[in-house]
Amino acid sequence: MRLDPMEPTGQVSRSARVAAVFDRVADVYDNVGVPWFTPIAEQLVRLASPGGGARALDVGCGRGAATAALARAVGPGGHVTGIDLSPRMVEACAAHVAGLGLSNVDVRVQDASAPSLPAAAYDLLVSSLVVFFLPDPLAALVAWRRLLAPGGRLAISTFAGRDQVWEAVDAVFQPYLPAGMLDARTTGATGPFGHDSGVEELVAAAGYTEVRTTHFDIEVVFTDVDQWYAFSRSHGQRAMWDAIASADHDTVKAIAGDHLEQARGADGRIRLHQRVRNTLAISS
Repeated sequence: MRLDPMEPTGQVSRSARVAAVFDRVADVYDNVGVPWFTPIAEQLVRLASPGGGARALDVGCGRGAATAALARAVGPGGHVTGIDLSPRMVEACAAHVAGLGLSNVDVRVQDASAPSLPAAAYDLLVSSLVVFFLPDPLAALVAWRRLLAPGGRLAISTFAGRDQVWEAVDAVFQPYLPAGMLDARTTGATGPFGHDSGVEELVAAAGYTEVRTTHFDIEVVFTDVDQWYAFSRSHGQRAMWDAIASADHDTVKAIAGDHLEQARGADGRIRLHQRVRNTLAISS
């Protein structure tokens, strides 16, 4: 039997698979010596400009990069709720914010596609590098809007363009993946996440207004191919590795390594560049 990812049973199956992937990477997620999710999330929170005393929601909180930034921004008079589908990510996020001494946070296991939270309870909803993983992004954005108070703000980040070497490295995976498996980082260059207007139209279709886009460029530095390999297995791309036969892993790593050598600088380090798209909007 083939499950349609847009049908309820298909959504449950996909959600379970996504949760399992992030449970597997929880210990190493954003924790392999390569700054990635934290600077991206912190930039998104800066753009969202949460005010002191605000009620904020971090959807797909991971280990808490945006959660911590939000908690510091809203201060002791505000509150932040973080949700994630992965129980182990929720545990890691809770430990992270507790270790920072942030007491104005609660973290829960919930599905980003349809959070079970009070309506109109939040002034700001932030979601960093999450929406393209969801089986029905439009439905999720609609569900998120219901959680925002009138005039509440949405801030999401997605991937925009990346440099040619990174494109070539990602292309190495494609022949080894099962038919129909989408790129775990972009959900396809031809879909709504392939360009700014596509994301803006998606957000507007969900009922938001004053939709606008900004960009943030991040340089990712690896000491060698082995660190890139560890990095690529520490987040959502782990699903791609898991889908490739183990006998082919060394081949994929070697071919990707040949491409990565083109980005090695005079200092011996490999430098890749990614543009991040930040989409901001108002709940009507």
